[in-house]
Amino acid sequence: MNVLLAGVALFLLLNLSAGLARVARGPTPGDRMVAAQLFGTTGVAILLVLAQLMGVPALRDVALIFALLAVVVAVAFVKRGWVRAPGNESPSGEEP
Repeated sequence: MNVLLAGVALFLLLNLSAGLARVARGPTPGDRMVAAQLFGTTGVAILLVLAQLMGVPALRDVALIFALLAVVVAVAFVKRGWVRAPGNESPSGEEP
């Protein structure tokens, strides 16, 4: 069982490196944000696998906190950082 969990952790680590490359390259802010969410989700999954593998229940708490922070970051990005595409204004011409 430990070998299987170690293999899963290694696979997730490789997935994490692919997500990091997408965060660095873009091409759009939306792509970067989705890759950052993947980065956060994969980090949480790695923590959960390591908590099971090493028998450290405190890592589950850390994973839960990271998952909650990822949601807050996503909402902050959408509220603050999302730029409307030209010609995609609301019908009334007002800002939402």
